[in-house]
Amino acid sequence: MESSIQEITSDDQIEVSVTIVKEAFGTVAKEFNLTKDNCPTHPSFVTFEQLKGLQAKGQCFFGLFDYGQQVGFVAIERADEATCYLEKLAVIPQVRHRGFGRRLVSFALDRAAKQGATRVSIGTIHEHTVLKDWYKRFGFVETGTNKFAHLPFTVCFMDFTLAKRPLLR
Repeated sequence: MESSIQEITSDDQIEVSVTIVKEAFGTVAKEFNLTKDNCPTHPSFVTFEQLKGLQAKGQCFFGLFDYGQQVGFVAIERADEATCYLEKLAVIPQVRHRGFGRRLVSFALDRAAKQGATRVSIGTIHEHTVLKDWYKRFGFVETGTNKFAHLPFTVCFMDFTLAKRPLLR
């Protein structure tokens, strides 16, 4: 497999990443009837300015490239000394089910461990059971849910304890 994961730093790379995130999360928006009106903060509606703002606040961006073409994206944010957030994991629909998502998660877990974190946290749509089950196969466990007034779905919080990290490649 001629793929690699590279840090995304330039404006041009961020612009491409915006397209990747919008396209990947667009399938979720369609499935759960999310629109700019009922869920403007959903990643399927992300803008260049929003990603630049997240980068300025310390999120690190990484792209997965297959034969030189970016097909995936993940952001990692240091929440506190013990915790990193895995954000905006995205693989474009045309290349899903080829192990790219698994590679991005594995990369993010390794990166968090190298930064000294002991836990990686994510938030997903609680009703998106297929995605939750996918994360559970890595060893993520549900830690709670919350219904936020500004979101048309319940958020499921999941954590991965890095000490228990299996090597998934």
